Amino acid sequence: MIKETTAIHSSLRTIDWKENKLVMIDQTKLPIELVFVEFTDYNEVANAIRTLVVRGAPAIGVAGAFGLALAALQSKATSKEELIQDLEKAKKILLDTRPTAVNLKWGLETIIKVANKGNTVPEIKDSIVKTAKKMAEDDVQTNMAMGKFGSELFSDKDTILTHCNAGALATVGYGTALGVIRATKESGKNIKVIATETRPVQQGSRLTAFELKHDNIDVSLIPDTAVGYSMAQGLVNKVIVGADRILRTGHVYNKIGTYQVATMAKQHGIPFYVAAPLSTFDLQSNPKDVIIEQRNGSEVTGIGDKKTAPDGINVINPAFDMTPPELISGIITEKGIAKAPFEESIKKLFEAN
Repeated sequence: MIKETTAIHSSLRTIDWKENKLVMIDQTKLPIELVFVEFTDYNEVANAIRTLVVRGAPAIGVAGAFGLALAALQSKATSKEELIQDLEKAKKILLDTRPTAVNLKWGLETIIKVANKGNTVPEIKDSIVKTAKKMAEDDVQTNMAMGKFGSELFSDKDTILTHCNAGALATVGYGTALGVIRATKESGKNIKVIATETRPVQQGSRLTAFELKHDNIDVSLIPDTAVGYSMAQGLVNKVIVGADRILRTGHVYNKIGTYQVATMAKQHGIPFYVAAPLSTFDLQSNPKDVIIEQRNGSEVTGIGDKKTAPDGINVINPAFDMTPPELISGIITEKGIAKAPFEESIKKLFEAN
């Protein structure tokens, strides 16, 4: 693993593939420095996903695909059967890193399907790398298409609240929720953004605020606890967030705190939108089936190296929560916008796809 600090670029690309190496922005270093890290081992990619070096559902889906590309290149297999065994082993290790984010499973299964279609080891390795690279490029195009659909929901002089980070840093590039914000600004509308800090690991203050400021989009930062205040004071017109998993019923799983934001938006009559690609949808599971991962308690008991809680305190630290469909005004995808009744409109989007 090689780390390289660079100057700020005019556009942020979270994930890239260069000379059979995976290159990703180390998001744990933001906003202090922009560091690109090279990976040649799928185990390092798994650790990067687990420790939030790379995060955001679309980004980790593609990162997982590239992780399997590295696993293929690492493999000493001389037969298709041996190579598939190596890939299945790597898939399990990568999938266990973030089980709630459905894009990761999608990215890994896409690569496994490609591998099973191949005949020889060299052919399979080549097709895996080509597929992962195409997935990365498709992600950017998907986000831009999503942004175009979503921009029609926002008006000139809107102030848009967003939670966590669903921008270029959560994808390969451009972003989902922030992609809609970018597209709205690019359409000529004058907008402002309010970003929540997003406790406990500050994706809003470290990443969203950094990204929007980097792109000269007007952004103000608020504590998570000031969402109700901001809405009650008339400082917010619309809300948009990303998603880590969306069920066919319209139930949305996103960063912890999203449910509270949606509830506050409903209370104040503010439209609440979700932006996510079709690869984020889970059409099989029911709400009771979804396991929400619990993260390390140290994220809550301290900030950096500074302790903020007594030793031995019990901690509940869920990574995500579920927002029910009745709180959602619309779900923006690359194929259009789903609205209530969601089960019907989501089905139509997939039929069109």
